[in-house]
Amino acid sequence: MNQNIAALYKIANKPERTIIGLMSGTSVDGLDVALCRFSGQGMDTNLQLLAFETVSYNAAFKNQIKSVFSKRQVDLEKVCLLNAWVALEHANIILDCLKKWQKDPADVDLIASHGQTIYHAPKFLHPDDEFGNATLQIGDGDHMAVATGIITLSDFRQKHVAAGGEGAPLAVYGDYLIFSNKNENRIMLNIGGIANFTYLPSSLDASAVFSTDVGTGNTLMDAYVQEHFPGKYFDEDAAIAKQGTIHTALLNALKENDFFSYDFPKTIGPELFNLQYLADAVQKSAGSHLSHADIMATLNRFSADMIVDALQRSMGTRTDFVAYVSGGGMHNLLLMQHIKEQLPGIVFKNTNELEVNPDAKEAVLFAILANEAVCGGEVKLGAGRNGIPAVSMGKISFPK
Repeated sequence: MNQNIAALYKIANKPERTIIGLMSGTSVDGLDVALCRFSGQGMDTNLQLLAFETVSYNAAFKNQIKSVFSKRQVDLEKVCLLNAWVALEHANIILDCLKKWQKDPADVDLIASHGQTIYHAPKFLHPDDEFGNATLQIGDGDHMAVATGIITLSDFRQKHVAAGGEGAPLAVYGDYLIFSNKNENRIMLNIGGIANFTYLPSSLDASAVFSTDVGTGNTLMDAYVQEHFPGKYFDEDAAIAKQGTIHTALLNALKENDFFSYDFPKTIGPELFNLQYLADAVQKSAGSHLSHADIMATLNRFSADMIVDALQRSMGTRTDFVAYVSGGGMHNLLLMQHIKEQLPGIVFKNTNELEVNPDAKEAVLFAILANEAVCGGEVKLGAGRNGIPAVSMGKISFPK
């Protein structure tokens, strides 16, 4: 047997596995690194979050990614070079974290790397009838495996697309395995650059599980801040938005897009919700006179309204569930206030109450996918669920 296959076989049969989950989102603010310990698989998966850190990207890294991020036309040589470079940068971050945590790389069984999305192209967003759904993440798994000496699973979204999905959201797979509870209906609401949620019924019935993107979370607000407030990357404590007034005409113009009328599940990204989208809405609403604070106040309310709209469309008037929030948007208290005020009957908590740091949740979910890819498979993830392919995900890269 090939030594790499033998090593993987040994890992799959261990009573416990140590897996590092990585997430770098569309906000391109930093790399989430989650050190996890797993036992079991499927609905018997047990998870312990051993350590977590978000390592902020420096300006040079952000500028390199932004040179190719969410653009229809880019320098192909640059994309080629960044594919390896991002992986090596992430590998160095992993090794630094392990040193800080006093962990030996040899004690880590697997790395689960999401990579860095640079373009997301669901079918409805592009005009080419001969092509279907597509998505592209850079940060090559082979480079990461060789640099760290750790078997690496990466490029998770491609299998989802190949099996008929849109490549997102993938949170549903980990949500279902880790957060389902027979005593409580749950909504797992993640507010990152893009907002998405998963519904988990207390019946544990896979066919009733539901997951979708809903629209903007932080992406438009972050982009606007970065454009008009040099040195700032987001509206910390909603300080800018709190100084402004919501402009109704602009808010209505922002909501005038076919995406919001499409059936669930659906996915989206900054390829649609970007500064040009905002500029078009400003022009349509005659809002060129608005202050930066007014625009930020309106963008904040826009994100909240579309999250509320999606929850109401999918759940109707039901209030028999608890909403567990995660992602950077949960720290935006003005955004959360707008959401809660429109859903007074819903109890909101965060995943700390489920023993998972809400900032670590997405990185943890990719570690779950890696655990399932290597030693799971008995539970047909997605079976019977609308728009959720029943597949395991992750390409395996060996260090030798």
